[in-house]
Amino acid sequence: MARTTHTVTNQTPPLVGYDVFTADRVLTEAVERHTAPGLLDEVRDDLSALGRAAGSAQLQEWGAQANDNPPGLRTHDRYGHRIDEVEFHPAWHRLLGKGVSAGLTAAWDRPAGHVRRAAGFLVWTQVEAGNCCPLSMTHAAVPALRADPSLAAEWEPRLTSMVYDRELRPAHLKAGVVFGMGMTEKQGGSDVRANTTEARPLAEDGTYELTGHKWFCSAPMSDGFLVLAQAPGGLTCFLVPRVLADGTRNVFLLQRLKDKLGNRSNASAEVEFDGTWARRVGDEGAGVRTIIGMVAATRLDCVLGSAGLMRQAVAQAVHHAAHREAFGGKLLDKPLMRNVLADLALESEAATTLGLRLAAAYDDGGEQELAFLRLAVPAAKYWVTKRCSSVAVEAAECLGGNGYVEESGLPRLVRESPLNSVWEGAGNIQALDVLRALQREPQALNAFLVEVGRVRGADHRLDGAMKNLLAEFADLEGIEGRARRVVERMALVLQGALLVQHAPPEVADAFCASRLGGDWGSAFGTLPPSLDLTSIAERARPAV
Repeated sequence: MARTTHTVTNQTPPLVGYDVFTADRVLTEAVERHTAPGLLDEVRDDLSALGRAAGSAQLQEWGAQANDNPPGLRTHDRYGHRIDEVEFHPAWHRLLGKGVSAGLTAAWDRPAGHVRRAAGFLVWTQVEAGNCCPLSMTHAAVPALRADPSLAAEWEPRLTSMVYDRELRPAHLKAGVVFGMGMTEKQGGSDVRANTTEARPLAEDGTYELTGHKWFCSAPMSDGFLVLAQAPGGLTCFLVPRVLADGTRNVFLLQRLKDKLGNRSNASAEVEFDGTWARRVGDEGAGVRTIIGMVAATRLDCVLGSAGLMRQAVAQAVHHAAHREAFGGKLLDKPLMRNVLADLALESEAATTLGLRLAAAYDDGGEQELAFLRLAVPAAKYWVTKRCSSVAVEAAECLGGNGYVEESGLPRLVRESPLNSVWEGAGNIQALDVLRALQREPQALNAFLVEVGRVRGADHRLDGAMKNLLAEFADLEGIEGRARRVVERMALVLQGALLVQHAPPEVADAFCASRLGGDWGSAFGTLPPSLDLTSIAERARPAV
């Protein structure tokens, strides 16, 4: 009689077949907080529908397929004609189409548009982060194009459409389009003023011919791109359509695709322009000022994307610990594991709460809120994106060897986790941007202080951190060398203030004790044991 040698026991069931949105207490509370009561049912219904799709076995399989089958470059057809196309797996197109139809590019003119989109983006990142790149750039192109009202009138309805059309054809024949961007070059990187791509004016007013290169151009099969080039009047923003109005392909020479650490499903290309037709956006010489609206919006998406990755990593870790038994009980009930999970949950909750607060400021659109965003977005982008990698790695460790296996999904989160810290300006760029605002825009600092000052006196550790931060602001001499330190403190104070104002007392207490009060070690799982760690960890458990 044959023996059974592989009876499977004590394995965690897959986290699948659930509503990613409603299972996230922190996210649902944030949406309720920042949405007008009359809109709340509609917004919740939309996000719950997206959440159910995101948690389904089908879409999770699509996410795996898109990553297991990265895009391929086809420079020529079988006859030798240059075509410069990138082929994606069908799962990529299905995911991108679902994101567009869910309104992830349609925030600017919808009631509560940015909050509902931010929550949706955070949910959608947990399915597959690569397709969020063209979704982000398409969404973010709108404020840049508004520098030219005629261009905005022509392109904005297509950019904010909920129709995905993958075919390369003239934009005026399509119900919806997606956009990419190209700023960095080989010799300049983040220093875009060192760009050498040349823009030569053509006879038709506002049109140019571009010659040069772009070192990074994501989603190269998009319908249009915003790029920077040197016009006679200086660095200028341009719109480069992939297909011209008469149906001919614009000159858009794909040299190669980047072999990247993470984000395998999305293509990033090196692009050459050689007589490429372009339309000016904004004034000559105002390229940075024109495109900065797009940059700010994509930086917020870096925050939201990192928050989404952290949430999925923590959800997987807590889900695993709630089912896995070791040493006579559930992992979730073991004091040391509970400390690790609660610590991770604090990081995730702080990131989500901050991201949705920033989205709400976009919806408000008032002068005070826009001034607040000027400092809060780069500070949040600096800090939240940096915390993502640490959270993803620690969460994978919570699954032990299972978390090191591709089938768990954690390795994909780990590989993806550094991306948002690099994209749209790495850490030093964000820190220097904050310093620039501190030195030149007093209204931005005032708005930031008003925001964190709402809870003055509510927690002595938060009050102490605010006092120390004010001391940093009072001494701007030689501040560049300590810019990261200042920006980190700004982000932590802002997160602490938001949690004290909105989170359960046990969460705010733990955050202020550890992140602001110094009662914390150098790794996750070092929270003071006197805190209510059980409630914090349970709050992060997916409600499935």
